[in-house]
Amino acid sequence: MATAPDSGKPTAAQALAPDRHRKASDQSIYDAIYEAVLTQRLPPGSRLPEVALSELFGVSRSIIRKALTRLASDHVIEQRPNQMAMVARPDVEETRQIFAARRLVEGEVMRLTAGTLSKARLQELKRLVKDEKSAHQSGRDQDRVHCSMEVHRFLARHCPNQVLGRMMRELVLRTSIVIALYKSPGMSACFLGDDHARLAELIAQGKGDQAADLAHRHLRALEDLLDLNEADTTIDLARILRPET
Repeated sequence: MATAPDSGKPTAAQALAPDRHRKASDQSIYDAIYEAVLTQRLPPGSRLPEVALSELFGVSRSIIRKALTRLASDHVIEQRPNQMAMVARPDVEETRQIFAARRLVEGEVMRLTAGTLSKARLQELKRLVKDEKSAHQSGRDQDRVHCSMEVHRFLARHCPNQVLGRMMRELVLRTSIVIALYKSPGMSACFLGDDHARLAELIAQGKGDQAADLAHRHLRALEDLLDLNEADTTIDLARILRPET
């Protein structure tokens, strides 16, 4: 997530780039691919050849396989016998099921989390919302997507029921994948007016039922913006995942 120039904190690109002074691990490779998928830089259906990834990260194919196996278990990518791994590419029916599941889970997370956040955590939530709006207004789309996803992940992390919280974090990622696949041209994914700002206020005020209702409407509106037709994408894997120099 981008910060003010004088903050001393890394930009999103710097934070995601593997450390050039330290050999990549399966964890750092997992994180790089996960974040690229989450922020929609690595589109659904993108092929992930082991040889190319091995050369890109400077590690053996066995380390690449470990990272890919973990990504597959988290539904980020698909792996089939004797086929190259690729970023998950849900069909239309699965997309509808993902949104239906997320509405159920996220609504309950909002209901349980409302009124439970400390003052410091509420300030952090409001900062994320402010950063998202700032990124949107200045046209920094990748930062906006990152902030938008982080609003939902933040609430999931701090839900009193962490079983539901973990389910929501998985669904946030899977929703991001289908948005990347089916978003209409010009669609500003998950920036629907001031929904996140209103949601933060309802959480702060302890209005769980209203927060749950807003989450349902927010996700329904987001689903309605999608063009649920098959999409075809070509990507430059090295450009997306190569460490910065």
